[in-house]
Amino acid sequence: MVLTLKHVFDAPGPHPNGLQATTEGLWILDQGTNQVSCHSFRDGKLLRSFETDSDRGSGITHSGSHLWISSTYSCETLKVDPETGKILERYPTPGAKETGGHGLEWKDGDLWLSSPPDGKIYRIDPGNWTVLYSFAGPGKRPHGLAWENGNLWCVETNCRAIFLYNPHTGEQVDRIDVKHPEPHGFTMWQGEIWIVDATTGGVFRGIRE
Repeated sequence: MVLTLKHVFDAPGPHPNGLQATTEGLWILDQGTNQVSCHSFRDGKLLRSFETDSDRGSGITHSGSHLWISSTYSCETLKVDPETGKILERYPTPGAKETGGHGLEWKDGDLWLSSPPDGKIYRIDPGNWTVLYSFAGPGKRPHGLAWENGNLWCVETNCRAIFLYNPHTGEQVDRIDVKHPEPHGFTMWQGEIWIVDATTGGVFRGIRE
């Protein structure tokens, strides 16, 4: 399989890390400014933005009613009002050591989180903040997450690759190498892969051939 990546736009902040596609647009969390912005898929036009109280946040997802943010250096996961950026709840991130989680994804009422400190992927019940299940992720630096056909993709930034897992067993079922750009934030929209490079600030759309 060949992944063809096209540069679409540059993120507004210096260190974009979290990426999430929704019907509204493409959400970006910047680790340098802790600002959240939402952009048009077509050309990156800024739709809206707001400040957050995260500490060098690295992951973002949308539950349909709320944003969830990995506040990586405070080792917290934040439930956020998507209109104002106000923090509604703070939770301790599982697997955290000196830093906390990165990639986040929402599915069927559960929150999934990638944790570089212990190299695991967690399934969390956000209602009572209980870990339901975890399995070993790829390498030592798992980042962005995304769902496809019931399976879960996870970026491993050091490997410059995206790994596909069966979320029920933790079995790796596929891998796509990404030589350039360096993948950090990751999401999928209408069968296309989207990647943000936290070093260059570029946002890329990928098509598999």
